[in-house]
Amino acid sequence: MNTIARLVSVSHHYRENIAVDNVSIEIPSGCMVGFIGPDGVGKSSLLAIISGVRAIQEGTVDVFEGDMKSKRYREAVCPRIAYMPQGLGKNLYMSLSVFENIDFFGRLFGQGKE
Repeated sequence: MNTIARLVSVSHHYRENIAVDNVSIEIPSGCMVGFIGPDGVGKSSLLAIISGVRAIQEGTVDVFEGDMKSKRYREAVCPRIAYMPQGLGKNLYMSLSVFENIDFFGRLFGQGKE
């Protein structure tokens, strides 16, 4: 089975608050994976790091077998990554359904229907 993302010794902090502490994980292709846990344990931070939205502070992150620390690689691969953060309700339109929010933002950022 192929690996979609590989994180090795990834840590991320916001000032003195540690959001992600030395995480190593491989996310396989061909299956559904979820990060489950209470607020503030680093789920959103990990997804933002994997998708290239947050800078990698410590560790190594490879997505689709490429190094996400490389700006050139991120610019090439990010259009292939579907990432829509909830953002504590600040990024979504509450009057739209989940599908409508995804459709709206996909079209806004030039993603094709497929």
